Amino acid sequence: MCGIVGLYTKSPGLENHLGRMVSAMLEKMTERGPDSAGVAIYHDPVSEGSVKITLQGDDEADWKDVERVLRENLEAGARIVPIASHGVATMKCDADRAASWIEANLEHVRITSVGNAIEIFKEKGLPSQVIDKFHLSEMAGTHALGHTRMATESAVTTAHSHPFNTGRDLCLVHNGSLSNHNRLRERLRAEGIRFQTDNDSEVAAGYLTWRLGQGASLNEAMEAAIADLDGFYTFAIGTEDGFAVLRDPIACKPAVIAETEDWVAMSSEFRAIAQLPGNEKARIWEPEPATIYSWERS
Repeated sequence: MCGIVGLYTKSPGLENHLGRMVSAMLEKMTERGPDSAGVAIYHDPVSEGSVKITLQGDDEADWKDVERVLRENLEAGARIVPIASHGVATMKCDADRAASWIEANLEHVRITSVGNAIEIFKEKGLPSQVIDKFHLSEMAGTHALGHTRMATESAVTTAHSHPFNTGRDLCLVHNGSLSNHNRLRERLRAEGIRFQTDNDSEVAAGYLTWRLGQGASLNEAMEAAIADLDGFYTFAIGTEDGFAVLRDPIACKPAVIAETEDWVAMSSEFRAIAQLPGNEKARIWEPEPATIYSWERS
């Protein structure tokens, strides 16, 4: 099943309320996925030459020790802000170099996101539990994606939870199933894309990262995905500047989009959107099959 939500603020006055709004949307999707939940939120971009890396450990993680290790090996000014079992690290360092070093040397933590503005928090449990654990309703930001999962093709673990981040500031949440993900994963690995799980959604994110790395725009990458990804799906895709929605050519997985002067929202079901302020004035529609919908800041 799974439930996905996305919220993009067009009005700066809503940014301080983003976490509360997207958290309320995600809780409405609880019945669609009780196994795990997660949110990717875009806010507080780092300065040029710096990188933000969200790390997942456990509830007993010694983030002060992790910070010390990063300072000794990557950048003397590295710092970590702990948020429950996750820690948000920022440092002046090349993103690929930092991520590769962490993956090779810090066995007790896992990277959930790398970028300028993205932070991903995800965990096993109901959306309400995950929201409370990471204080997601208190966070500000420009846009966010959320997912609550009913596992159908891979294990119920934090690593297998959505959203998936495979390229700088790019993330994806997915409702559906891909039939050619195992073969495509091996092809993408040969192209240098790294994967942490056997989840088909991570392959979809990796595919977009690969296409973007070849010089494609996000719209071009999604157009290619329609041809290369076999299966049925609704994707919500986040970037540093905005987000996009794409359904497969059959479009059997549910999705609805609503737009006002202040926000754009999408969800698996309208009940998640119905509680947003001003929804009664929104233009509401079901996204067409194999059609790209995107919004971004210039």
